[in-house]
Amino acid sequence: MQTLKSTGCSDIHEEQGLGGTRARPVLARVLDRIGRGNTLVMVRIDRRARSLSLLLEVIERREAKGAFFCSIQDPMDTASPQGKFTLQVLSAAVEFERALIRERTKAGREGARSQGRIGGNSGLRARDPAALRKVRLTRHDGYMERLRQSATGWVPHVRRLRPDMPWEDVLRIINAPLPEARRWTQARLLHVVNANIRDGFLPRFVLDCARRRGADDRLPALVAAVIGADPDITLQAICTRLEAMRERAPRGRTSWQLSSVKMLLEKVKTLERL
Repeated sequence: MQTLKSTGCSDIHEEQGLGGTRARPVLARVLDRIGRGNTLVMVRIDRRARSLSLLLEVIERREAKGAFFCSIQDPMDTASPQGKFTLQVLSAAVEFERALIRERTKAGREGARSQGRIGGNSGLRARDPAALRKVRLTRHDGYMERLRQSATGWVPHVRRLRPDMPWEDVLRIINAPLPEARRWTQARLLHVVNANIRDGFLPRFVLDCARRRGADDRLPALVAAVIGADPDITLQAICTRLEAMRERAPRGRTSWQLSSVKMLLEKVKTLERL
């Protein structure tokens, strides 16, 4: 803490958890709030992740939002040419690590075959219906568990915005802060929403038809939804979020200005008084 304060960090967070797990809920919230021009500062790289691939994922997510990453006790500052070079070296190391894993897996399989051992499930090789059904159920359970682990990123939005807002807009609000590879499709989101309703984690009314909105109050509703997801968000960050949602400004422009957001905020206040 003291090290971060001494470097001038104004917003300091502490993560409580084991180093071997990928789950970092506090960091996830911080990463969603970081905007263009901000810098994520850590004391040491190994305080964030035990694997290069996980560290690289964090850095790339910040780069995609126009933010920077800096480690105080390591030569890593993506705002500098040296830091960008270090990032390229990390990328190469991650790819090398993956290649080694592939080679070891391939060598292990070939060694087993040479000794007459055939890997896999004998029931699956025989196409036994019971074995096939068990595998399908296991895969489905694992898939749903992975989706539920991401619930903090979408359940609050669904609870807050449905059925007042159509699924298309809810989906864009959920996807706006996410990197391309982790974005939801509407079909996948509805699939996991239905599963959570069946398990009692979400109310059934979230599936009700959305009410129709006029052209004049759709954009204010979107801005209100963005603020509802992050009450401390700045006007500039709202502009960035709307651009990430590919939402056009009131005059049809692809880039957003602070004045446009301020105008919509006034409309939000007017609609709330009605």
